[in-house]
Formats: sequence, C-alpha cells, structure tokens
Amino acid sequence: MAAIMEALQGFVASNNIMADQWAVVMIGLLFGLMIVGLVLGQELAFVLGGAGVIVGWIAWGDAGVTIAMTKVYDQMQSYSMVAIPMFVLMANFLTHSKVADGLFESIRYLFGPLKGGLGLAVIVVSTVFAATTGIVGASVVTMGMLSIPILLRSGYKPSLACGMVCAGGSLGILIPPSIMLVSMGSYAEVSVGKIFFAAIVPGLLLSLCYIIYVMIICHIHPDYGPAMSEQELAEMPLKQRITGSLINLVPPLILIFGVLGSIFGGFATPTEAAGVGALFSLILAIFYKQFNMKMLMDSLIDTAKTTAMVFIILFGAAAFTGVFMSLDGDQIIANWVMGMGIGKWGAFAIMMTIVFIMGMFIDWLGIVMIVFPIFLPIMDMFGFDRLWLVAVTAVMLQTCFMTPPFGFALFYVKGILPDDVKITEVYRGVIPFILIIVFVTVLCTVFPGIVTWLPNMVAG
Repeated sequence: MAAIMEALQGFVASNNIMADQWAVVMIGLLFGLMIVGLVLGQELAFVLGGAGVIVGWIAWGDAGVTIAMTKVYDQMQSYSMVAIPMFVLMANFLTHSKVADGLFESIRYLFGPLKGGLGLAVIVVSTVFAATTGIVGASVVTMGMLSIPILLRSGYKPSLACGMVCAGGSLGILIPPSIMLVSMGSYAEVSVGKIFFAAIVPGLLLSLCYIIYVMIICHIHPDYGPAMSEQELAEMPLKQRITGSLINLVPPLILIFGVLGSIFGGFATPTEAAGVGALFSLILAIFYKQFNMKMLMDSLIDTAKTTAMVFIILFGAAAFTGVFMSLDGDQIIANWVMGMGIGKWGAFAIMMTIVFIMGMFIDWLGIVMIVFPIFLPIMDMFGFDRLWLVAVTAVMLQTCFMTPPFGFALFYVKGILPDDVKITEVYRGVIPFILIIVFVTVLCTVFPGIVTWLPNMVAG
C-alpha cells in the first residue's frame, strides 16, 4: 500500500495535476473501490470503511486515516443514536410478547366476510405493529408467521399473500418510531421529532393505498382473496369480533401514544421516549405471560446483534463520507449537476432514481450514507426543504426491502413459505406494491403538504 501511495503521489507531482483534478481522481477511486467491494460480495460496513481509509491514506497519508477516524468518533458522540438500541429492544420485547397474535385473530374475523378481508387484516395489523416496532425484520417475520399459513389455507393467491406481508411488514421502517428515521435525521441534521411528524401521514397514506389495491384486485379477481366461509365466521360471533378487536388494540395503542405522544407533546426527546417504550413493551410481555429469562436473554442478544449491525455500517459510512467531504466531493458533484442544466426537479429525479436502483442491491442504511453526502448539498443549493426531502426519501426507501434480487423482506417471507411456493411468487407479488410506493412518492412530491402539514401544524 505504501508503494501504491508513493507511486500515485509521485505521478501527481511529476505531471502537475491540479488539486481539483487530483480530487476527482481520488473520488473516482473511492467509489470504484466501493463498487468492486460490493460486486465481490463483501460486507457493506467494511467496504465503505475500507474504501474511506485506503483513499484517505493515498490522498494525505496518516492525516487521511485521522480524517476517517475523526468522522467515526463524531458519529459515536451523536446523542440521538442512543434511541436506536432502545427502539430495537422495544421491538424485540413486543415480538416475543405475542401482542400481534390476538389482534390479528380478532381483525381477520372482523374483515372475514369481505373479499380480500384477510388481506385487509394483514395490512391493518401491520400498520399498527409498524408503529410499535421500527424494524422491518421483526414486522415481516411476525406478520408472515401469523398470516401466511392462514392466507394460503384460505385459498389466497400465493403471490398476493407474499406481496401483502412484504409490503405491510416494511411499513415498520417508515411509520414512526423508526430506527431509519432516527439515522436519517441524525445524518441530515434535522430534528428526529419533526421527521417522525413528517413521516406519519405518508406512512398512513401508503397503508391506505395498499388496502385500496387489495380491495380492488380481490373484487376484480374474487379467487385471489376469497371471503371466509360461513362455517369459519360462525366460530366467532360478530360481537366477539368487535370487542376482541377493540380489546387487543388497547395495548399497542397505549404504547404508540406513550412513545409518540411524549415526543409530540414535548415531554421527552426521541431517545428518552425510546427508553420508555422499551420498558412498557417489557411490561406488556409480562402482562401477556410471555416473560421468562430465556425470552429476556433472546431479546437482549437479538438487540445487541441488530444494534451492532447498524452501528458498524454507520461507522464504516462515516469514514467513507468523511474522506469524500474532505476531497470537496460534495462541491465537485454539485457543480457538475448544476452545470448539466437539468434544474431542481431534474436533480431530484436523479436522486430518487439512484435511491431506487441502489435499493435493489444494498440496504437502506448504506443508501442513506452514500446518497445523502452527495445530494443533500445539491438539494440545499436548489432550495429544497431538508425535512421534506428526508421524508420523501424515506418513502422511496420502502422499495429497498422489496425490490429483487436482494430485498430483505423477500427472503424473510421465503423462509416462512412452504417448499412448493417458489421465490418467483414472492417477486411477482411485490411488484404492484413497489409501484404503489413510487406512486405515493410522486404524490408527496406533487403535493408537499402531505409531508409538511403535520409538522407545520404542530410547530404552529
């Protein structure tokens, strides 16, 4: 490595390469190393961190390594990041507490007489569960294990069943509280509380669009989502369905209002509210008689694993972006985009397209850590509201869990399916829901009030 450094630096000195040209070369090398590492199947955290350290060393020697490590240290000092392990712990306690089980059982009977009624129950329960977890893995796996066997047994088309679970479960990363929103807010230097406000209406709108799609497709093709039989409905009288749904809604609603209400009411920061949420979800596990030492240890170990995964990617990305910014990469790319003459909406379209394409190959955290340092300065120059931009990006990032070939939700669901249902059914099932996400992203772009209305109302 030392020989490579000396050769490159000697080449620059002997050929009088200008500083900005040298920066362009280093930026090209930075992204080139990242692409090579990802193509070779290496872990994202080490690809980003390794590329940052190597290019920093080549560009400035030991000082370049110091730049990368300083950015990592700055990331470690971010107080808002403390909310991440607490929200993860809350999600794990809730998953083990079986809160969603009784709620799904009651609501599936409540909607059972409708064509596609079980699908509606999946989306509704996923939406409620999303507001209590903030982790896609927990939401998708929980809803998949609860609903997929029942959906397939009830005659639902496998692709539709898989698509509903993938789409509904993925809402957990958009509807607050969400570790994705915490990370995005921290990096974009936007209030996490305000981002929570901004994401609520788009998240609920997305859920509503899923419901409308399921109702329409099952009306056009009744065999895709048949109604429950009279014999099944007779097992639970209407009064019991209504009371059961209301009773089972109470615990998650208390948790939602406790966590989000304390943030929105100004009584607690997101970090403090996350701690309260973790405590209350533990109380729920005790109340539902699911608490034992094994459950506690499993929850703590799962939390440690997820938190370690998130933070190691954050630290690797911090080293990458630290070197990128020190090379004035943001200004170089901003000047290049401005020189293209595509205007603010052209730049925005490019950003969303890159987010969508990258979502086919890497997870949301890597996308945020790569795209934000490049495009946030450009969007600032065009006068975009950062709060709106972050929220709209969060909506588009829903696709990264469902876009083939590497969407995480696809493989979570495939792991639950019986062997005779192929992965192609999962791929086929998510396509309409991906199009719905793109549609809602466009709606939020054309009508920005969908995002800004609630934050402005609360601020006012």
